[in-house]
Amino acid sequence: MKIKIISYLKKLVVLFFLLIPNNLNADFFEDITSQIVENPKRLSYGVSVTDVNQDGNFDFIVTGFGYLNLALSYKNGKLINIVNQKKFSDEFRRTIGVAACDMDKDGYEEIYFLNTDTYSGTKKYSDRLIDLDGGNFIDLFEIKKNQKDLNLTAGRSVACVDRKGDGKYGVYVANYGGPTRYYEYDKKIIVDKSVELNLAKITGGRAVVAGHIISDKIDIFAANERGANFLYKNNRGKFLDVAYEYRVQDIRQNGRGTALSDIYYRGRLDILNGNWRGFHRAYVLKDNIFEDIAKPPFDEPSRIRTIISADLDNDGYDEVFLNNIGEPNKLFKILDDGLLQQIPIDVGLEPDGYGTGAAVADIDNDGILELLVSHGESVDQPLSLYKAKVNPNNKYIRIKPLNKHGAPARGATVTLISNLRKHSKTIDSGSGYLCQMEPVAHYGIRKNEEDIKIQIKWTNGKVKTVSINELNQTITLKQE
Repeated sequence: MKIKIISYLKKLVVLFFLLIPNNLNADFFEDITSQIVENPKRLSYGVSVTDVNQDGNFDFIVTGFGYLNLALSYKNGKLINIVNQKKFSDEFRRTIGVAACDMDKDGYEEIYFLNTDTYSGTKKYSDRLIDLDGGNFIDLFEIKKNQKDLNLTAGRSVACVDRKGDGKYGVYVANYGGPTRYYEYDKKIIVDKSVELNLAKITGGRAVVAGHIISDKIDIFAANERGANFLYKNNRGKFLDVAYEYRVQDIRQNGRGTALSDIYYRGRLDILNGNWRGFHRAYVLKDNIFEDIAKPPFDEPSRIRTIISADLDNDGYDEVFLNNIGEPNKLFKILDDGLLQQIPIDVGLEPDGYGTGAAVADIDNDGILELLVSHGESVDQPLSLYKAKVNPNNKYIRIKPLNKHGAPARGATVTLISNLRKHSKTIDSGSGYLCQMEPVAHYGIRKNEEDIKIQIKWTNGKVKTVSINELNQTITLKQE
């Protein structure tokens, strides 16, 4: 009997040392905000990731609301603002949403700045569409031929849509109290095609994402306030709202942060949708109907802004970061079978933070994602920069798809296929709420994972598969 008790106590001690360190370990994140040079208190909103100065490296774009728009580039271990030209910085137009994509098929991304100087309805200043011309930033909307259809309605988010799958992007503008806009180059003129494409609805537009949601072409999901959500199925380049048929209207809720994520690790994209002070959703497609599988604590109401789904710690499982305003942020890990397990955090919790936007990118090219969080709206606060504390034995693979014109293939779907999973990620089109992630599919590698292949579904629905023989690298794949 005494021997059994001793044996039992030994097991308890072992269990203690297995479990307790999880609570004593350092935080999930480390705070690397000190890397941001000149980081004063300010009102910021949307954040995007693109190659601003066409030097081959990605930069963070941070919008300013009565403050300068910033282009933060990684130089010598620091993030510094590299643009001070007035058309880009534009502190007076009150920028809120931002997304980048190649609208003119020249291989480089233009930047759409959505300006909002009023809460709803008619606004004073139009949006800007920024292009780099010989080292100078120009606003394409200031060119006379492009001024017929200026957006003079207050808006929130913008997303890039390659609706025909030919690499010619249009920009969906989620307006508030006025018709949705959809801008596209047509005969070398920027025109609003929202009426022609069945998109010109009036609602309280908030978030919008685009990708392979229900078809082999690029579909659109828009999370709205004071009205039903939209789910636009791509029908030969035009759109049909099927939100009712797919059960994602969610009329009683007010949409905010939204992201496409493979919740079941089954090789298809699902929808994570946060609702302002309402129940957050994890929509998984089952028998041609989206079922909300979210449970507490993930679905608990909060003052939600941005939702990000990404593998931050390179363990092969995605984390979901919920950026709240005026209350603590939350972090979850998506386990197998769609289980959303909360990760306790102290660093990055920001209980007094007024988070307005966030984006991820491997800005320093070390194989680990950085998380930039912006703040503002009603309280001036500086930016925050975080990075997961990653096990040095963890490996990764990064896939950077380029379309036929050499531009980021935003909206394409990348799927990692191995002996352990079939895991899809979207090349982010923006703007789940005001923001846009880097145009790269970033995967941590699981323990004992092997036989890895990468499958890319391009925006035209065609598929390319390649085998991966070496990890810890970024592989650029160009559409043929």
